[in-house]
Amino acid sequence: MRSDRHRKKKKRRWKKIFVLFLFILGGVIGYSYFQYKQGVNQSLKNLNGAREEEQMVYKFEGKKDQYGGTNILLLGSDARGKEKSRADTIMIAHYNEDKGTFKLTSIMRDSYVDIPGRGKHKINSAFAYGGPELMRQTIKKNFDIDLQYYAIVNFQGFVHLIDEAFPNGVEIDVEKKMSENIDVTLEPGLQRLNGEQLLGYVRFRQDAVGDFGRVERQQKAVKAIGEQLSSIQTIAKLPKLVGVLTPYVNTNMDTSDMIFIGKDFFSGNRGTVETLRIPVEDGFTETRVKGEGFILKLDLEKNKQALHEFITK
Repeated sequence: MRSDRHRKKKKRRWKKIFVLFLFILGGVIGYSYFQYKQGVNQSLKNLNGAREEEQMVYKFEGKKDQYGGTNILLLGSDARGKEKSRADTIMIAHYNEDKGTFKLTSIMRDSYVDIPGRGKHKINSAFAYGGPELMRQTIKKNFDIDLQYYAIVNFQGFVHLIDEAFPNGVEIDVEKKMSENIDVTLEPGLQRLNGEQLLGYVRFRQDAVGDFGRVERQQKAVKAIGEQLSSIQTIAKLPKLVGVLTPYVNTNMDTSDMIFIGKDFFSGNRGTVETLRIPVEDGFTETRVKGEGFILKLDLEKNKQALHEFITK
């Protein structure tokens, strides 16, 4: 009899624990959704209640790569309205779920490659010809790497996003005075840059190293943004950050995908974000092609091997 009473008490206790668990879970989901919507509304308010340009729906037949990794195609576009634009910035973010690591590859926009159905052109033309899907096919054909997701950020969206996420600016050590063709004037030295200033920093190319220096600055800025986000954001704030991001980015990633990957990024255990530039040193020659102008002619095998070694080591 005593044993029966004990079992009944134990059963009631487990029911209470289960109900409490469901209550807490519902609260967490509700809070996360509230934070997400708050972030979305905050961004839309700055956009006067509407997005600056229509969010096109792109077909994208992405998948994990042959090593089981998740690769995200990151494109920076200066398109305005319905104007077609070449991709000004081409990056691939590599995420290895098992290792919890993040890496970043930049592909220089003047890389001369075979674009499926279009022949040989600079790689940034693929975006204008066929959006992120043709860019995905182009990267697969030339470098044999699959991409699962894409994210397109227009430049004005980048400015708003930085100002939302970093009210006090992003700390960057500006290496020289920069002003030509970037709509801002940057003085050298360690300082905090707002969205417009940071955009000017990553777009500057009017010096002796040209686009090579620009790609290096882009990687430097992305790493600084990631590191400084990790220091000011927590997992609890992640849904709001994703909400802030949503109106400014065209992507095939679900909110849950972004939060899942972002959770690992902000955990503090990811280590340093390693970077790679394509083409690699001694993996290209500079020349000119009629109708294309200045190009980077790639040693495809050398660059392909470097990319595969980079994401698997």
